[in-house]
Amino acid sequence: METSDQNCGCSKTNTLVSITGMEGKHKSCQAPAEEIPSSAMINRNFIIGTIQTPAGAIPQIATHLDASDYLGAVRVRWGIKRDRYRVDPGLYAVGAPNEYSDVLVTANYKLSFDTVRNNLNGLNVWLLVLDTKGVNVWCAAGKGTFGTKELVQRIQTTSLSMIVKHKRIILPQLGATGIAAHLVKESSGFTVIYGPVRASDIPSFIQTGYKATKEIRRVNFGWYDRIKLIPNDIIFNLRYLLSLLVIISVISGINTSGYSIQQALRNIFPIAKIIMAGYFAGLILTPIFLPYIPTQNFSFKGVILGAVVSALLFLNQSLDGNLLTQFAEIFFIVGFSSFLAMNFTGASTFTSLAGVKKEMRIAVPMQIASGVIAMILVVLHTLFS
Repeated sequence: METSDQNCGCSKTNTLVSITGMEGKHKSCQAPAEEIPSSAMINRNFIIGTIQTPAGAIPQIATHLDASDYLGAVRVRWGIKRDRYRVDPGLYAVGAPNEYSDVLVTANYKLSFDTVRNNLNGLNVWLLVLDTKGVNVWCAAGKGTFGTKELVQRIQTTSLSMIVKHKRIILPQLGATGIAAHLVKESSGFTVIYGPVRASDIPSFIQTGYKATKEIRRVNFGWYDRIKLIPNDIIFNLRYLLSLLVIISVISGINTSGYSIQQALRNIFPIAKIIMAGYFAGLILTPIFLPYIPTQNFSFKGVILGAVVSALLFLNQSLDGNLLTQFAEIFFIVGFSSFLAMNFTGASTFTSLAGVKKEMRIAVPMQIASGVIAMILVVLHTLFS
């Protein structure tokens, strides 16, 4: 099953290489390129025993999280070894399930796995974990690793038909685009039931006889969900920040006498201030105020917030006093903010594949032009000041 934390594995893969659709709203993540051996996976501190079945012993897992689980969650939020934060795929027991107990399905991204098991306290169920290469359900479904073939294969390799007498499995709603339910039925005999979006709704969904209300079918992307993605975005986009700092600082050393290293060094801190302003507008303000900013296009949301930040800096006299450099700073902040905001489409439920492609055709040339204009104005200022 998936959770309201559905975005955590998606963020962050660059929008330019990561867009793929899901129910018109979702993008896939870029899966790790190399296969990571089982020995490199997360420790198995969540296994507390075994349950004997006709197919052999099945690991029994805890429904509470310990300090290492919370620490691991914080670490991957900051993008640290996120591609290695996974559990072994296979079948797990929650509580004391028997041959009549429900079978839930999730991904082997440990943040998803932990969220699911943490919401199963008091239930006796089986948890079938697919090998999604350490990517969450939402993203893996778009990519195909949370897919029909993997599900059928996992049903067979775990001998699930020997363990349960019924023929039903409960899949997360957010995995729908990766699964062809009729093919699963034909290949394995199991009927697919789509469960709720959030793991917290699993107990009530089961208790009501698999009846889903509109609320538990609704994909929410509230302020808390958006804020949780900011740390990973900050780390992921540091490469842009540092690259721009170096490039613009070097260019700022040009003058009528040729080139001055001292001039370039003097400009580092003022340039860093402007880059950070664009960084703040695109990476922090955009996710926080996302649904309240006019226009559906993320890049133009970034333009608006970049313009707001530029105006605040201007009113606070934080922009350079020279007219050319003031315009350069404004162009840079707006363009950089737009680029970073556009990248947030890789983690949002507010966009579609077709919509993002259309937006990029307009936004990317605009962002490039904005950056070029800013650099030209900086050079003109240094040459004629």
